[in-house]
Amino acid sequence: MSDITASARGRDVVARPAVRGAERKARMRAVMLEGPVVSTLMTLAWPTISVMVAQSMVGIVETYYLGFLGTDVLAGVALVFPIFMLMMTMSNGGMGSGVASAVARAIGAGRQQDADALVFHSVVLAVIVGALFMVGILCGGPALYAALGGHDEALQSAVRYSGWLFAGAIPVWIVSLMASALRGSGNVKVPALVTLVGAIVLIPTSPALIFGFGPIPRLGIAGAGIAFSLYYVGAMLVLVRYLHSGRSGLTLGVMRLEGRLFADILKVGLPTAINALQTNLCTILVTGAVGLFGTAALAGYGIASRLDYLMIPILFGLSSAVLTMVGINIGAGNGSRARHIAWIGNLVGIGITETMGLIAAIAPMMWLGLFTDDPAVLGPGSTYLRIVGLAYGLFGFGFVTAFAGQGAGAVLWPSVAVTARLIVAAGLGWIAVKFLGGGLPMLSAIVALSYLVYAAIAALVLLTRSAWQPRTA
Repeated sequence: MSDITASARGRDVVARPAVRGAERKARMRAVMLEGPVVSTLMTLAWPTISVMVAQSMVGIVETYYLGFLGTDVLAGVALVFPIFMLMMTMSNGGMGSGVASAVARAIGAGRQQDADALVFHSVVLAVIVGALFMVGILCGGPALYAALGGHDEALQSAVRYSGWLFAGAIPVWIVSLMASALRGSGNVKVPALVTLVGAIVLIPTSPALIFGFGPIPRLGIAGAGIAFSLYYVGAMLVLVRYLHSGRSGLTLGVMRLEGRLFADILKVGLPTAINALQTNLCTILVTGAVGLFGTAALAGYGIASRLDYLMIPILFGLSSAVLTMVGINIGAGNGSRARHIAWIGNLVGIGITETMGLIAAIAPMMWLGLFTDDPAVLGPGSTYLRIVGLAYGLFGFGFVTAFAGQGAGAVLWPSVAVTARLIVAAGLGWIAVKFLGGGLPMLSAIVALSYLVYAAIAALVLLTRSAWQPRTA
């Protein structure tokens, strides 16, 4: 009898949180369908923005430290940074989106066994893709950085830095995809905590390894790469243990591999990863064009373009909230509210990015002066920010619009916009510099023009009536 009573109590303990969770989800859905748009967007976006900004700040602080090692080191970092960001955006926003989507759909359908299996499939996928990045950069990195304009000490710095940075590629991918699986299950606190703790640990660890501290030898630029890889190894072990324990609602264990589960991840993750690839390829090719102007110009551009990347985590947090609200309203048959949300999200995105851009254009030294006082580096960096900063609002508009289109199930024009931006910035940029003798001001103007083209084409999804019609299952 006591066993029966205990069993009933156990079921009640499990059932009550489930009811409360269902009530919370119902309330949130009602708010997204009927509540105030701006405050709801900010409520959804703030946690993601906070975590991603913290992660970006680690990279900015690291660049600040490396600036003490000289212009050649900054130029080397500028060569590596676009490749590194390619890996991070593909693992978090590309394949990571596929993992989060697959896990969320499995849990929503009551397929807990598939949700658990997807975690193991994600780890297998992370090992494969992470190994490809690691081997590819370790073997082909020197030739790639040389092709992008690196030479002499700048090239050597790039090779040393990326060697240690990409040695941790497999842990990076494992952490990214496991964190995405947790977010897909509704658990955002643990990935956020791991990221924030990592930022707290990395900020003092990097300078200790770069400059030496006590018994720790001075490792120079290699120390920055080592600190990063050590953090991800530690984060990987923490998340593996957490998921293996089953406390997260997902359980990591060795399971039979199934093609349908890989397909479930890739059908969302692959197209998103391709867009991330194009975005970063654009930056890589523009970096190569800047490299034709010399090491100082490359270092200046590298510092200035870091501000471009600082906008992305802010926009990603906002845009993810827009996608969620648009998708729920489209699913509920409220297309007019969905499009209204898209426009409101765009106005917020424009306000944030254009404010940052105007400040950078008017006072570029506020940003550049954080990293160097070399006039040869500050000149090119200022030129870039004074021209491109004026167009940051257009980038924000296109970015948010692309996510709104994904939420509405209309991805054609956003995808075309990404490709068009690549063609204008990288294609026309290379032609202008290599064959027409254009300088950095012309190249910067072309990059600004690419933002205009990107925004104009992405905007077509907002003007297409069929994109905002209710979807039937």
